[in-house]
Formats: sequence, structure tokens, C-alpha cells
Amino acid sequence: MKLKFFLLALFFSIFIDAQNNFELVNVKKAVIPFKLINNLIFIPINVNGAELTFMLDTGVAETILFSLDNKEIKLENIEKIKFSGLGGNLSIDGLKSDRNIAKIGDHIINSSMLLYIILDEEFNISPHIGIPVNGVIGYHFFKNHPIVIDYTAKKITVYEDSALLKKKIRKFTELPLSVEKDKPYLNADVEMTNEKKESKLLIDLGNSDAIWLFPTLIKDFVYNRPNIDDYLGRGFNGDIYGKRSRIHNFYLDNFKFEMPLTAMPDEYSIQHVNLVKDRKGSVGAEIMRRFSVIFDYAGGKLYLKKNRNFDDPFHFNMSGIDFKQDGLEWKEDRVKIEPKKTSEAGNEVSVINNFQYKFILKPIFSIAGIRKDSPAFKAGLKKDDRVIAINGSQTSDMTMEKINELMKSEEGRNINMVVKRKNQDLTFTFVLEDPIPYQE
Repeated sequence: MKLKFFLLALFFSIFIDAQNNFELVNVKKAVIPFKLINNLIFIPINVNGAELTFMLDTGVAETILFSLDNKEIKLENIEKIKFSGLGGNLSIDGLKSDRNIAKIGDHIINSSMLLYIILDEEFNISPHIGIPVNGVIGYHFFKNHPIVIDYTAKKITVYEDSALLKKKIRKFTELPLSVEKDKPYLNADVEMTNEKKESKLLIDLGNSDAIWLFPTLIKDFVYNRPNIDDYLGRGFNGDIYGKRSRIHNFYLDNFKFEMPLTAMPDEYSIQHVNLVKDRKGSVGAEIMRRFSVIFDYAGGKLYLKKNRNFDDPFHFNMSGIDFKQDGLEWKEDRVKIEPKKTSEAGNEVSVINNFQYKFILKPIFSIAGIRKDSPAFKAGLKKDDRVIAINGSQTSDMTMEKINELMKSEEGRNINMVVKRKNQDLTFTFVLEDPIPYQE
């Protein structure tokens, strides 16, 4: 239950076209700083004068707005539509709005942005991310210009054209990239146990997992053991369920990954997805964050270069808890004031220490769900428990990122958790345990 919850590998049955282009203005390249949370990239975009935050997701064709977080925004030319995608239901209602003006920084402008608006208030990823997130943007950000993503520096560089990249790409490995139905695909080798199988995969930056495979589309597919039944995420059409396991190896060209975590959605969850020919699954951000990445949609190329994250092990949330942030609350915070020294008849006199009190907004965390038979489940923790402290630290002083990192930090680690349940403080203790270690 990591934040692949928000894998938004969504598919549209709508065909549009207007210009809807992002263009560089008065520069050859522009740099965009981003936030990286649970492998996912978040960038600021000003839409019609409103400052919003969008998740960057190569797994979506269109730009989607699903939460305004109490912000006011005027949208142009609105009409009703229906969405379809991952999840069990057939479709959900939404709106389409075109000829909006979007700006990223001072030099990237889209003067005819087309937006799709999800009306379902439950489709809000902010509580699970830990920051306000207003939407997701995909193909129209990537389609016209080469995009360089530096995961370690947390910055994106947009270039006017590929000619400007000639020197930079010398240090990168070049892979062929196909853009189909406005999404990028590559071929990789999947080795379940001991046999490599070439597989066509969607590159999905909106999926924080390493790999997704679709068992019903892979001949003679056999689930590796051990595996667990798990909640994999949410798409337009509802919750996505399936199994999690590990495979032996995964290869991108000459880059090799040992025992990566792999999610496998069930047939019901993908029944309404319009898959491109021969697709077998997705490669997600847990793989891509291990590289500096260059997307060149127009040139049909992907460029990769290892970064310092490349050899990180593939860790799983071993607690079994899916956390969410339930907004903010005002809390009293005590700040120590340094003693002042004054002179009195030639002698220095120290004024007694003082404390100043102020109120600041701090996050509230609770349990959104618990995997059956997980360590937290066996310890007695329950959905909707409000989490007060973890291993002696107040959660109000933590972030969602820090909490999730702790839950996947080290097998055998003791976790002591204080929760509030029906106005009663309760303490639970459990040990982190990997439920899906790879076995030959």
C-alpha cells in the first residue's frame, strides 16, 4: 500500500485535438523545480490566474483537474463528458473545458489548454500524498519538446528542440520509444524466474510502483511465490485489486534490476481499459527514479543515465498500513527565547530564560486501510484509527513521506504506535516483516 495508490494510468475514449501546446517563450530552455514524493513528481502550474499543483504522469493522455482545494478558478467553454479507465465500473461523469491559459514559470505557456474535470469528490489524492494536489498532466507537456528529468536535483529542463541535447546525450544510453495513443512505450526484458521475455510496457511516471504486469495478457503466466492479495490503487472507475510479488530480474537494455517488486492487477480491474497492441504492463517511477531521464517524443527516443539511486533495494511497506492525511489542525508550539544579557553597575546580569508560545498548523494522520494478516493487522490496529505517535515521535511533526519511509525501512524493525480510537489513546507494537521475499 504505497502511493502507487495514485497510479493514474488512465485511458480516455475521447479524441481531441486543438493546439493545446506548451511553448517556450524568449528562451531556448527553461528549468522547472519539482517536489518528489513517493517517487511521484509534482510541478506548479498557473491556470487562468490560479496557482495549482499537478502530478506529472506519462500514463495519461489528457490534462485532468480533480480538486481545487478551495481555490477559485474560472474555466472556459465547459461541456459534460464521461471518463473510462482502470477500476471496476464502466465510466464516471466529468466536464471538459478548453481555451484555458496555463503558465509554468515565466517562459512556458499554453494559451489553449484543454482540461478534463472529475466531479467525484472522492477522487482526491491529496490526503495520501500529504500536499494539496489539484490535477495531473501528461502527453501535452511532453509532446513538443525534449524533457530532461533530474530526479536527484529535483528539476526538469524543457529544451526548445533535440539539437540542443547533442552534447548532453553522449553520456546517456539511448532506447527506442514509441508514442501510441499519446503515451510512451518501450520494450524491456522480464525474467519471472529464469527465462527472459521481451515485453512491451507503458512508461508510467504516475505509478509509484516498479513494475505492473497483466497476467491475463501474458501466455502461460504463473504467479511467483510468495505473493499476497493487495489493494493496488485507484483508477477513474474505482479501486484496483490484484497480487504483489517479486520477479527474478528486470532489464532495460543493459541495465539490470534484481528482485524488483511487481504488482499484478486482476482481470476485473482492467476490463474497461483500451490497451494498445501487445502491451504486457507498465514500468513505473520506482524504476525511473534511478535514472536521469530524457524523453524525446518527437524523435522517438528515451535516454537513461544511472544516478545515485540506481542500486537502492526494492522495499515494500511492511506494516500493511495505508496512511492518509486528514487535513491540518492548530497546535500550540513552545519556542525557547535565548537569555538576554544586560549591564548593571559594570556587571553582566543574565535575564531568566523565557518561552514564547505560538499556534501553528500541523498535519493529522489516520489509517485509511490495513492489509489483512499484515503485522499491523495482527497487532490490532484498525481503519480510521488516528495516528498520534510512531516510535516516540509525534506524527504532527512528521510528513507523509517520512511515515512511509519508516514503514519500509528495515525488516525486523520494531514499530511502536500510539493511536486515538473513540477518544481513547491506545498503544500497539509490531515488527516489520516482508511478506513477499523472492524465492527460487
